[in-house]
Amino acid sequence: MSPCVAWIARHRRKATEAHDAPRRPRDHILRKTRAARVEGAAVTFAERSGTVALVGRPNAGKSTLLNALIGNKVAIVSDRPQTTRNRIIGILTEDRGQAVFFDLPGVHRPLHKMNTRMMQEVRSAFEEVDLVLHLVDSSVAWGGGEDYLFGLLEPVSAPVFGVLTKVDLITPKQLLLPMMEAYQERRPGATVVPISALGPSGLDVLLDELFAALPEGPALYPPDLTTTQTERFFVAEVVREKLLARARAELPYTTGVLVENFEDHGDLLHIDAVIYVERSSQKGIVIGKGGAMIKAVGQEARLDLEKLLGVRIYLGLRVKVHPRWREDARLLAEMEPGAADLSEFTSDESADD
Repeated sequence: MSPCVAWIARHRRKATEAHDAPRRPRDHILRKTRAARVEGAAVTFAERSGTVALVGRPNAGKSTLLNALIGNKVAIVSDRPQTTRNRIIGILTEDRGQAVFFDLPGVHRPLHKMNTRMMQEVRSAFEEVDLVLHLVDSSVAWGGGEDYLFGLLEPVSAPVFGVLTKVDLITPKQLLLPMMEAYQERRPGATVVPISALGPSGLDVLLDELFAALPEGPALYPPDLTTTQTERFFVAEVVREKLLARARAELPYTTGVLVENFEDHGDLLHIDAVIYVERSSQKGIVIGKGGAMIKAVGQEARLDLEKLLGVRIYLGLRVKVHPRWREDARLLAEMEPGAADLSEFTSDESADD
């Protein structure tokens, strides 16, 4: 069980008020902006609250949907498969309740240790959540990969909703009806909702169905939180997003980003990050002619991060060749987002809790 999920489990039993804990600059949790942080925010009560897994094949639109539901960028977006490599947590709080979303890696058959860890994250989430949203790309025909995912979902005890994504690409809309019927043939009685996260369309219906399915109970996080990611992890993800956008064909899966230095000087964040590649030829692609590629990636990432975090940023990037970085357990662990310090939102609890 991940640290954040363990924290949620404890607070299902007892909602508490946060105490004023000393800030740890490297453990700040990303919120709407850095300026929006509120010291000593209290855990509030909601009519309904629970955890929701977003699962689907690569490129089904999970991260796009998460950002649309939260109304804030908490997950990077790319049309390259396997963009999401970790469990990304997004938090939506409304008057009717709070939904804690787990944006999971796209379901695929793993070939590397990194991919194996990704699929372990997916299976683990199925055992922990109150609801599963199974995203299916309505613009492409279902294949063996979708059949594989249906099989993974068969033993899941939580309710599973079918969410047909990218319906803005379907013309005429009458074609959606047989798709919905086909889904319900695979999962009889399942709720099926067609949506377009970019439209947006169908999101209100999806949220109505979602909140109605969540259990009654207190909110799991303070209302101002939109994610539990640390800023270090978010920086690495945004750098990777910009790199994927600029080197689409050359570097589909072979890059990783690790923030090695994160210094908070109040009005300035000084950040140094390493881009990992597997071959020397890929290093040349990332750097570009005369350093043009890495300079452009760094500039785009810095501007995006300054807007999202509300602070000036110095971002230094360099490239390392590590032929087996996707098999390096230590490095993969360092790239994971599980370092968020939640103690600032909780009262002291014993180890037995």
